[in-house]
Amino acid sequence: MKFRNILQSRYGGLIIFGLIFIALSFLVRTILLIKDFQNVELNIIRFFKIYTFGLFYDLVAISYFIIPFVFYLLIVPDKIFNSKIHRWISYAFFTISIGIIVFSGIGEWFFWEEFSVRYNFIAVDYLVYTHEVISNIKESYPMPIIIFGMLLLSGGIFALVKKQFDTCINSQSKFVNRLITSIVLWMIPTIAFLTIDKTSAEIKENTYSNELAHNGIYQVFAAFRNNELDYKSFYQSMDDKEAFTNLRKLIKTSNSEFISNDVFDVTRKINYPGEDKKYNIMMITVESLSGSFFTRFGGTDNITPNMDTIAQQSLFFTNFYATGTRTVRGMEALTLSLPPTPGYSIVKRPKNEGMFTFGNVLKSKGYETNFIYAGNGYFDNMNYFFGNSGYNIVDKKDFEKDEITFENAWGVCDEDLFAKAMQVADKAHQSGKPFHNFIMTTSNHRPYTYPEGRIDIPSHTGRKGAVKYTDYAIAKFLREAKKHEWFNNTLFVIVADHCASSAGKTSLPVKKYHIPLMIYAPEIIDAREVNTMASQIDFAPTVMGLLNMDYTSKFFGKDILLDHPDRALIGTYQKIGLLKNNSLTVQLPTKRTESYSIEKDEQNSCELDKSELRDAITYYQTASYLFHHKRYNFKN
Repeated sequence: MKFRNILQSRYGGLIIFGLIFIALSFLVRTILLIKDFQNVELNIIRFFKIYTFGLFYDLVAISYFIIPFVFYLLIVPDKIFNSKIHRWISYAFFTISIGIIVFSGIGEWFFWEEFSVRYNFIAVDYLVYTHEVISNIKESYPMPIIIFGMLLLSGGIFALVKKQFDTCINSQSKFVNRLITSIVLWMIPTIAFLTIDKTSAEIKENTYSNELAHNGIYQVFAAFRNNELDYKSFYQSMDDKEAFTNLRKLIKTSNSEFISNDVFDVTRKINYPGEDKKYNIMMITVESLSGSFFTRFGGTDNITPNMDTIAQQSLFFTNFYATGTRTVRGMEALTLSLPPTPGYSIVKRPKNEGMFTFGNVLKSKGYETNFIYAGNGYFDNMNYFFGNSGYNIVDKKDFEKDEITFENAWGVCDEDLFAKAMQVADKAHQSGKPFHNFIMTTSNHRPYTYPEGRIDIPSHTGRKGAVKYTDYAIAKFLREAKKHEWFNNTLFVIVADHCASSAGKTSLPVKKYHIPLMIYAPEIIDAREVNTMASQIDFAPTVMGLLNMDYTSKFFGKDILLDHPDRALIGTYQKIGLLKNNSLTVQLPTKRTESYSIEKDEQNSCELDKSELRDAITYYQTASYLFHHKRYNFKN
């Protein structure tokens, strides 16, 4: 059958739609390329790859998108298909389909603006948590104008192709011919599903270019499909016994003893001489607090003046790294002391109850442990995870009306959150219990709104203002805390969940994982800087060291002050890395690896160190094994 005949058949509408899809994808790809042109490091070969690979993924995305339409075109008889009412129904559905693609393209602009990637796991989350996301969009963007523009563009595109579309609707066909055409069209996405993933066509030299070469809608399909990656299926691995033998060497410390000769059991007795110090722990986990905001790390915007001062009065860890790029990854590492296993964070996975967490350890020592969140804790499964991991839950539903002075799509402002945390601390102190409050802020998040008049940057003007407001709120919180009896016996922890941006030219841009960790306790700890390299998995063991408490541990992390980890584990949902000895070993799906030398802000490809690859495999393979075999659970 000639192309012209196909174009004039009832399936011609799919061809018209496909051409519109490709044209709009080309336009979006080009706009995003122009936006980040300076980061793409463009040359003729890379330019060709971006658009060739892009067309490849566009065609794969189209094949998925049209599956239900192919079924519809197969079963509808000519009498109905050629009717007047069906014509108007077809107009509506065709225009709506164009509108979906236009809306997706507009959404990609805003998604790229915030994350510098095409749609991914985060976009899937946004489809699940509609209340927060829709409210956030309404508060962040001029939606009436955007929707009007989308409708105008969709209607204009349909007007251009209406004449050809009418030809398709007026066509006649036999069921047998339709069946053959439908089977062929269904075979394409079936083959694509079985043989193609986002690594099938990659630009390895530059992450920005690689993202541009993909298709946002295809990325959503891929994210739904790959919400958890089986470690051994996708990454280089070794014999489990060999991996655990190596792990026991990596996590052994000077003050620990394994309780069993079972190589698969990582349980250790950790001993500190002297009496326990049951300090309270007030832990402020700040949304998207990059190290680069601080003047100590080269920040020039003066948006953390109070935290800059607090850092000078604290135990300040200057070489500290987030394990991931999402809040749930930070929570996972800070509470579980586990490397970021591929796929969704454990916080979001099923069967994550009763795990070996910092909260459960402290609870076994007589602490009251609380997770205090500014928003609705059902988001990202936080309430379920913390509620089944040793923590009491305090979230937005627990705030009285008069306790909320300001809120946005994500929750109450930081001042209100800290005031609630103060109440919770007072109540625990009055009961005679030491307490650990895990406080999670939300103000440094789009739409970047906060109470007016607190700082010299107006609300709703961008991230800098949101960071400076959080800085203001933390200083106010500490001033208020000094008036309470428990202040002198409390460790105030300020740490980030992750950086504000994770985008870079390489797979895992190390500087985009650098975050602050400071422990402020003027009556307990002398102020000093600690330059040892460490990551969020080392937080819990380090605080246990400051508490001078003997305990039974399964933590992968180490006490930074005693055992000097000198390594960091960082990753995305697919790419997982080990940073050690000024080099980064990255494991990628399809059992590939990359290696980079790290010199200041430069990150260049280098020869792979086999011993460091062995350690990287060990950390991630064993973490995955322990979770899936239910061997990382807490037993009091």
